[in-house]
Amino acid sequence: MKQLLKVLMMLTALFFLTPYVATASSYPAKMGVKLGNGVTNVVTGMVEIPKNIIIASRTEGPAYAATAGVMTGLLQMVGRTLCGGVDLVTFMIPTKPIVRPGFVWQNFKQETTYGTNWELLP
Repeated sequence: MKQLLKVLMMLTALFFLTPYVATASSYPAKMGVKLGNGVTNVVTGMVEIPKNIIIASRTEGPAYAATAGVMTGLLQMVGRTLCGGVDLVTFMIPTKPIVRPGFVWQNFKQETTYGTNWELLP
């Protein structure tokens, strides 16, 4: 129970710090943004499963969501978690996130996509 409370407190803190991502202008701030993005995507990668079930249920129906939605969610979970891990390892190179949207909760109706290249933050 204490571990769940710690995770919820960390997610709440990350949720409230998200608006500051766009305002980072110095190199250390950009590194911090990428580090926070990586931690967030590693921790919240599992939210891709219910997200994709909901998306599949809205577009194709509940039977499709129970099968393909779950499988798509598992694959997206692995993708988001791995991209978060890459961001954690390479946080010293301030790039834009590969995964779009950057956080799983930013657009819960949009399927997750992945960029093909790394772009440096402006």
